[in-house]
Amino acid sequence: MIDGRQRTIIKVFRKYSHSLGPEALKFLEEILDRHGIQDDDVEVSVETVAREYNKQDDAVMKVSLDVLRRVYDLLQDQGAGDAKSELLEPDSHLYVIDAFEMPLWNWSHERGTFERSAVPPTISGTAESRINAVRNRLFVIRQSILRNEHFSPSTIPSRDREHLVTLKSSKQLLGRAGERFLLLGMLVHNNEGSLCLEDADGDVVLDLSKLDEPGEGLYTEGCIALVEGEYTKDGTLEVIAIGQPPCEDRETARSIYGHIDFLGKGSTTLLEDNQYARRVREELSDVYFFFLSDVWLDHPGTFLGLQKMFDNCIENSFIPRVIVMCGNFTSRSIAQGSARDIQRYHVWRSSLLRIHRSQRITHFVFVPGPLDVTSNATLPRRPILSSFTSQLKAKIPRVHLTTNPCRLKFFAQEIVVFREDTMARMLRNTVEVKPNVSGEDLRRYTMLDQSHLTPLTSQVQPVSFDFDHSLRLYPLPTAVVLADRYEKYKLTYSGCHVFNPGSFVGSSFTFSTYCPAEGSSEEG
Repeated sequence: MIDGRQRTIIKVFRKYSHSLGPEALKFLEEILDRHGIQDDDVEVSVETVAREYNKQDDAVMKVSLDVLRRVYDLLQDQGAGDAKSELLEPDSHLYVIDAFEMPLWNWSHERGTFERSAVPPTISGTAESRINAVRNRLFVIRQSILRNEHFSPSTIPSRDREHLVTLKSSKQLLGRAGERFLLLGMLVHNNEGSLCLEDADGDVVLDLSKLDEPGEGLYTEGCIALVEGEYTKDGTLEVIAIGQPPCEDRETARSIYGHIDFLGKGSTTLLEDNQYARRVREELSDVYFFFLSDVWLDHPGTFLGLQKMFDNCIENSFIPRVIVMCGNFTSRSIAQGSARDIQRYHVWRSSLLRIHRSQRITHFVFVPGPLDVTSNATLPRRPILSSFTSQLKAKIPRVHLTTNPCRLKFFAQEIVVFREDTMARMLRNTVEVKPNVSGEDLRRYTMLDQSHLTPLTSQVQPVSFDFDHSLRLYPLPTAVVLADRYEKYKLTYSGCHVFNPGSFVGSSFTFSTYCPAEGSSEEG
């Protein structure tokens, strides 16, 4: 019979899809005894070993004792003879990542990991693009669920098995009327208008008549949900519970897939991430990012608000490292506007020059909104047309005209910036699972649990399927900026800080200030 300490060791390695034999388990217990690790600290200590083991090229599912010994020796040598580190240079670790430059990684169900696509993505896509995009969404969430402690069985017989939940697929329901099942799939409507749950093997019609209270979050057509119910003779699933998939934190995902370069800017290990995070807290506590949304250039007060913000920065020597301005940059589409609206893009340049000339450290990032002029209407959106911004870029070198969404990589941090009126779109397209919904449901749960910025069907939110991965929120980012017309808010969920900077228009000139050292935002 295994004791509590052994159970903890097994649980930690099981989270990384590794099983322990008797020799490896004994070796780990000896390490803990040798260093006098108390029971309360066992999980943290074993987690360090498990992460490092998982990063080894020759690591296998059943833990190899030889590799485990090598990992222990590496950890013993870490930090020995620590030389004085060079000063951190923020600009050399700051990247503005275009959605169309992110490499495409597809989930391989056969290999159980991500594989880089050998076919370059195109804006038009292929016949398989849509299928791959939906399958990626489903399998990325499924693999993280199967690693969850409530779904992952122990490699050693124990009482834990009695409390495990098993996922089934739609094809396993056939001929098993009267039995209860737990399924993971996408909520869709079939040709008859009935709500169905669709997975990789098929679909089943949902009967919600006996559903009392669904789980937290918004349920839209196109979102992925966990559904529990009883299969009936009529071929429907009588639903008794429905909920959002559990969210896997960034550290767990990075410890497993840290070797994969999702952003295209070079991969770093979890150890390097932790070292950078510590040094950013200690050495770069005065670095700040500003985030503004709805900077209407045809609004008379916008330029006064920008000038006031820049003057305050200069007077107080509070110069931000990055200023991210999100659209819409006009109150109406330029296609519906006049020549004066277009000229305001050029007048805007002078408002930015003053702060740039005073302190040449600030990077300006411009993210287009739904009404701004870009070369495509689907997500991800390309940058604002160069005909409107060429003079701006010529005068200010540190200008980044990027896509919507885009990402900022700053040392170990990944910040996703998304400008879309997602709240209204999702509230308009909820399914009949949860009649009374609120903004709190979206803010707290839906997007991060769905690991996607737009958990909707392509009919509701058109997407370039070859670039759907640029909307993916896996591994979970450090922060997500949801620049929405909805009210301003901020929260931290599963270690990810989410905030809406609010609209800059009006008399308040609302914006948000993000501090990388603290991983949190404040109202500007």
